Amino acid sequence: MRNSKTAPMDMLHGPMLKNILVFALPLALGSILQQLFNAVDVAIVGRFASSEAMAAVGANSTVTLLLINLFVGLSVGSNVVIAQHIGREEYDKVGDAVHTSILLAIVGGVCLLVIGLIIARPLLSLMSTPDNILDMAVLYLRIYCIGMPFIMLYNFAAAILRSIGDTRRPLYCLLTGGVINAVLNIFFVIVLHMDVDGVAIATVISNVVSAFMALFFLMRSDELVRPHFRKLRFHRKEVGQILKIGVPAGVQSAVFCIANVVIQSSINTFGSNAIAGGTVASNFEYISYNLVNGFNAAVMTFVGQNLGAGDKKRCARAIALGMVSALVCTIALNTGIYLARDWVVGLFTKDAAVAKYAIERLRWVLLLHFMICSYEITGAAMRGLGKSLTPALLAIFGTCLFRIVYVGTVVVHFHVYKVLMWVYPFSWILTGAMTVIAFMIVWRHFKIDKTELT
Repeated sequence: MRNSKTAPMDMLHGPMLKNILVFALPLALGSILQQLFNAVDVAIVGRFASSEAMAAVGANSTVTLLLINLFVGLSVGSNVVIAQHIGREEYDKVGDAVHTSILLAIVGGVCLLVIGLIIARPLLSLMSTPDNILDMAVLYLRIYCIGMPFIMLYNFAAAILRSIGDTRRPLYCLLTGGVINAVLNIFFVIVLHMDVDGVAIATVISNVVSAFMALFFLMRSDELVRPHFRKLRFHRKEVGQILKIGVPAGVQSAVFCIANVVIQSSINTFGSNAIAGGTVASNFEYISYNLVNGFNAAVMTFVGQNLGAGDKKRCARAIALGMVSALVCTIALNTGIYLARDWVVGLFTKDAAVAKYAIERLRWVLLLHFMICSYEITGAAMRGLGKSLTPALLAIFGTCLFRIVYVGTVVVHFHVYKVLMWVYPFSWILTGAMTVIAFMIVWRHFKIDKTELT
């Protein structure tokens, strides 16, 4: 018998759009709030420390994503595997997947901590980080890496909660951690007159709080997904299933970040004002991505559960509603931000040279950011169906390899900031077209035989 303190969302019956919105919006809101609080890092260090300190924080944005995304991709595998077990009513296997996931988070986080400390300076030097901010950037990254085990623990715990439709309590974790981060930023930078070290320490403390809150909520969640520490171990079959779905997603994210590291290296050649301006604008891109990612996770989880239940028609409806909702919300959000561009950029910097670069990036990247829905939502649908390798390979080619080639050829010959920014929409068009075609082929030939799923 299952004892339920928080009943799972019923993804197999009832109104689809309402449940998708209830699932996606708290998740998106939580991530957006987290990004807004991270933006406070940039704003405070830019307004009360220096533009160089802000550039040092910004120079690390692609690096930190590179370090965590490979293992965070594994949490995608956990989400899908647990959702499919629930759809098939394989409740005994859910526990195996939960305990395997928690242990993966712990081991992965420790590995990232060690790797980050070792590669911080060589990697930032390889990225052509300007000498005037290199030492500050290295200090920020090394302190940030101390929080890696807690970042991983939060992400896996949140993925487990999402597998039963609970995106509300992960929101509470992010909101609490974000408030703590903002308050500590103000204290360390304004009161104690620290700069990047204060911002980094505040981030680590907030990640610790978020991780332990998520674990606490998971311990008090539905018995179906509640972990018991004495049962923590790797279950071979569950590891295999999680890796099959999670590794391609993680490799895609990691390679995607490598491409962005190449772009960041090119941005660095324009000087610290371009780095700082790009840092300001990229905060809004992360907000937009987090909004899409909420619907991405909803589609993946709804498809996973309904695949387990053998309901292809309901899978199709989840994909269509997720795509339309993501497009409408993203276009509305980004258009509003761009119309208020002078005001929002002014929140971060008083430097006209920095603002110029920020607005240029908003024009060519943020306004067209809705294009990512074409491959994010269809890719999530394929992962929900258990087809994780196809969208990963297409994204690696269309988004990652294309960007590296573009920067190494077009930008080398036309060393203009606007030309560099064009790499984003061009890569989105290419990746989106390939992924939509691939999804249509996969969907046309995909048959759900429930006897094979049980």
